[in-house]
Amino acid sequence: MNNYSYLALGDSYTIGELLPFADNYPNQTVQLLRKDGYAFMAPEIVARTGWTTDELQTGINTHIFQPVYDFVTLLIGVNNQYRGRSPEEYEGQFTRLLDQALRFAGNRKDRVAVLSIPDWGITPFAANQDGLKIGQEIDRFNEINQRVSANTGIHYIYITAWTREAANNPALLASDGLHPSGIEYNRWAREVYTFFKSTID
Repeated sequence: MNNYSYLALGDSYTIGELLPFADNYPNQTVQLLRKDGYAFMAPEIVARTGWTTDELQTGINTHIFQPVYDFVTLLIGVNNQYRGRSPEEYEGQFTRLLDQALRFAGNRKDRVAVLSIPDWGITPFAANQDGLKIGQEIDRFNEINQRVSANTGIHYIYITAWTREAANNPALLASDGLHPSGIEYNRWAREVYTFFKSTID
């Protein structure tokens, strides 16, 4: 039986800020696959809270990777928006990151997935900010990462609409009123799990 490897690239949304490590979406994905009898190693996560696209690139440049991974996910960009970085800069840097993600997967397009950026503008953390403007900017960044993914032939998982439900459901947020809860991450994990499983079967 194969012992599958999984590399998750990103920021705080990949780590699962404030939550037990097992509750982030990469770990929940692996747990779901293991329950179905698939042998998966623990996910390898290259991510840090606050990272922008260029900071993730720096993290990649200094990380020691395996020669190839069976699966790779990429979720990055919220901190570009938060810091007021331009969509044009994001597009160039995201494109390079996605090219690298594909190489990490041995150039197997069916083994790479991109997740859309969550909308933090609806969270209590953003109560004193222009939530509508934040949401519109997040949409612009997601238009870019979705288009780049489509042009590259990479599977795209849109989770942003789910994150907006936290406006009326605090159970979807962690205790900081900003990052997702394990319940929210479970929804993402089920989408990633379904995609991974479809490529194995």
